[in-house]
Amino acid sequence: MEVIVQSPFAEIAALLVLAAVVGFLGIILRQPLIVSFIAVGLIAGPSALDLVRSDEQISLLSELGIAVLLFLVGIKLDVKLIRSLGAVSLLTGLGQVAFTSVFGYLIGLALGLGHVTSLYVAVALTFSSTIIIVKLLSDKREIDSLHGQIALGFLIVQDLVVVLAMIVLSAIGIGTGDGGHGGGSVPLVLASGVAMVALVVLFVRYVANPLTERLARAPELLVIFAIAMAAMFAAAGDIVGLGKEVGGLLAGVALASTPYRETIAARLAPLRDFLLLFFFIALGSALDLSLLGAHVTGAIMFSLFVLIGNPLIVLAIMGAMGYRKRTGFLAGLTVAQISEFSLIFVAMGVSLGHVQEDALGLVTMVGLVTIAASTYTITYSHQLYPVFEPLLGVFERKGTPREPSEAGAHREDGYKVIVFGLGRFGTAIGMRLKKRGIRVLGVDFNPLAVRRWRELGLETEFGDATDPEFVAELPLSRSEWIVSTVPIHPTGLSHEDTRTTLIQLTRTSGFRGRVAVASHHPKDTEELFASGADMVLEPFQDAADRAVDLLCGAREEERTEIPSIETEEKQAS
Repeated sequence: MEVIVQSPFAEIAALLVLAAVVGFLGIILRQPLIVSFIAVGLIAGPSALDLVRSDEQISLLSELGIAVLLFLVGIKLDVKLIRSLGAVSLLTGLGQVAFTSVFGYLIGLALGLGHVTSLYVAVALTFSSTIIIVKLLSDKREIDSLHGQIALGFLIVQDLVVVLAMIVLSAIGIGTGDGGHGGGSVPLVLASGVAMVALVVLFVRYVANPLTERLARAPELLVIFAIAMAAMFAAAGDIVGLGKEVGGLLAGVALASTPYRETIAARLAPLRDFLLLFFFIALGSALDLSLLGAHVTGAIMFSLFVLIGNPLIVLAIMGAMGYRKRTGFLAGLTVAQISEFSLIFVAMGVSLGHVQEDALGLVTMVGLVTIAASTYTITYSHQLYPVFEPLLGVFERKGTPREPSEAGAHREDGYKVIVFGLGRFGTAIGMRLKKRGIRVLGVDFNPLAVRRWRELGLETEFGDATDPEFVAELPLSRSEWIVSTVPIHPTGLSHEDTRTTLIQLTRTSGFRGRVAVASHHPKDTEELFASGADMVLEPFQDAADRAVDLLCGAREEERTEIPSIETEEKQAS
């Protein structure tokens, strides 16, 4: 079936309508939106409606979306955290690439593919999709978690391997224009990378703060400047051979130290989601379903290898380095798919004449299976962990020395209040409890939030509120209150409510005190009480009530003088 659209504008309009319809059906069927958007590309591609004709325009929007996505990741990166996670990211990234290459090559030979074809397919299987993984982790608000930061680190390592692979093919006469990475020698690429990092360091030190302070006087101009930074660095990274992903990430790092980074991130998030729609449409429309008939058995074997083997090698490496099995499991699930660059890499081999076109069909089918499957496994990673947890003990060293939780051992006398969620609201509660002489323990799965609490002189633990093993190890028996300020972010996916999960886990772990949970939606109050909450905190409503009391003549001396979070942080530093 072929649908002819007269103009690029009408084509984009038709794609947006199709995306809205398919996305809405996906939500009704409780499917991840990424799967829906890839389905839009398949429907609009040559195998169905053949609607996509403006390839250049869609590719441009897609590439801009990639730059903005990685920019938003970079703008929230913490330099100290990067230093602490550099070793595990490097070892895990290189280890996964080596493992997948070697065993993928052997599987290819066992399937009778031939040495060259097996080598191409094996290398293609080493690439994981940075774009899809970062999008999923961002939607789940886990990009700042320990496993999210580790995953981001070894994805960057993989991207550098992509660059090197493209350079190797360029050296034997192909060129890398199709791959989205510029050509060049390895020394030139490395020198360009060092130069870009040095430029970022100088920009952060001398330019970033005064420039953004002036731009912030016109918020619209600040947003335009941020987009320009993302596009400029992405283009520079592409030209020198590092790729748009690394360039966009460095652009975000350049503005990560400014006080306006949260404002920039909040304003660019909707634009990111809109532009990434075209990335998934371009990905789906590029898949030629007519090539999928051959090598079904091989595609199944390679898909199982990627879905099972890649997470296992990440688990093994992280476990050997002293990380908990849960952290390794959640990070490992992120590499259980292949990338859009896998298809480009094999297509380059076809152009060179090294492999036949059916090899591209094989990798295309593996891509469809693994991208779809890993979207579900990453989305439901916390529900999958209890299923596999009994089998993962072999991947965990005794004591898990690399986990941040070791920095704050529990005291024998326990804590009166345990606060889950160390954002602004949770931190304000912790500070006020401390001022009143109440011992409070904070819990969060964001290493940066944990470190910030310790700098404020508050005791804290790194951990996940949905991890039964971790919750059971907390000093619950002597605590009187459990307070959850963990925000709930609907993403259009089927997901658990962390608050109700925490209530259930603490009760089954022997907690006999009272539970207070925060809610920003009045309609949730009744459901939370039904789930076992003893108190529901409504920050905006409670603040409004207090403001009205003050406006109506409450005595000034009744106010508790507690410094703001920013004041405490300045004093701590």
